[in-house]
Amino acid sequence: MKRRIASWENGHSAPDDFYGPLLCDVFSTSAAELGLSHGEITDSALLDAAYPASPHDAIRTVGQLWRADLNQYDPLLTAKPSAPAWNEASLRWLVAPEPSIPQPRTEGARVGLGDVAAIKTTADMFAQLDDQFGGDHARHSVIQYLNNDVAPLLRGRYTEQVGRALFSTVAEATLLAGWMSYDAGYHGLAQRYFLQALRFAQDANDRRLAGSILSAMSHQATFLGRYTEAATLARAALMGISPVATPTLRAQFHAMEARALARTGDVAACEAALSAATKALESRNNDDEPEWISYFDEAELAAEAAHCFRDVNSARRAVAHAENAMSGSHVRSDFFATTVLADAHLRAGDVEEACRVALDALDLGEQLKSARCISYLAEFRRNLSAAGRSGAAHELAEQAREHRLWIASEQYS
Repeated sequence: MKRRIASWENGHSAPDDFYGPLLCDVFSTSAAELGLSHGEITDSALLDAAYPASPHDAIRTVGQLWRADLNQYDPLLTAKPSAPAWNEASLRWLVAPEPSIPQPRTEGARVGLGDVAAIKTTADMFAQLDDQFGGDHARHSVIQYLNNDVAPLLRGRYTEQVGRALFSTVAEATLLAGWMSYDAGYHGLAQRYFLQALRFAQDANDRRLAGSILSAMSHQATFLGRYTEAATLARAALMGISPVATPTLRAQFHAMEARALARTGDVAACEAALSAATKALESRNNDDEPEWISYFDEAELAAEAAHCFRDVNSARRAVAHAENAMSGSHVRSDFFATTVLADAHLRAGDVEEACRVALDALDLGEQLKSARCISYLAEFRRNLSAAGRSGAAHELAEQAREHRLWIASEQYS
């Protein structure tokens, strides 16, 4: 029996029809969550990108997602995002009634505000790692922490006050899991985490955080080429938080709308959104802003503007904004901004400067484990190739050939 269990754990075999159901009963979970379902998909809750109907549904579904993610359930890791799910989530959040009150529980561990603070501190630590090393660096550890330490608290006993605080903090942590999964290239999984996070934020009555989650969905939708949905999500975020909006949040949401509009080629609407973002950010008071949006400053807005002007083929303006986008404190963001700067120089016809800046980006990104970074670099390489052969391009290829991200981008460029 020990040999058989070891074989299951190592992935060399799966429990048969007798032992599989017994294990599901013991762990009170599904075959899919335990990683035992290698054939027909049996657990639609894992694969359906749906907005949770209730707080209880969110707790159950996010727990299933965490466990299946840890067990590397392939249909979940390779799932595609659902465009209807973005639209449904934004609409259901906008028209939602008063937040559901977490029902008092009589079972499980007693949860207090100290437990909530511990989750917040731990998630902040993981967020720093994500920023410095990319989403694929500590993503598994984040999910393991959420599954092992946070899931039991969600199923514990807490007052309404603690429940609201718990839901808000778990929403923020699950948003981080979504961002990390998105950065690592697991787009369907990331969308599912964003959906659960939005429901938790709704029931915590944290409209600012909920708006930020919709903004994250907009960011992902733009990256995936779903520009109409991306603009709609950004607008829904703006509309939904209007009674409690802060200048920085408005600026960030306008910037997300601009990013989507730039990709559609609507230059006038894009510039109007960027202007609104700039005007909003100028009126901010950091003391009144949520702590988690403090990263969005002039450098971040400049980076968003650089993306926009690059995408509407206004290369010189893209260069000017990208040069103001280096924060020096956010490694991945600086990599993105530097790569956009290289691309902007290329589009302006300055191949030599584009290659020099691209090498700077590679040096910045040497420690990053990020599918998005690879995608940015691959896009630059395709544009460089389209510009024709040059001595600068050849020299860049020689100098870059040992860089990990350059090697990884080879198959996409």
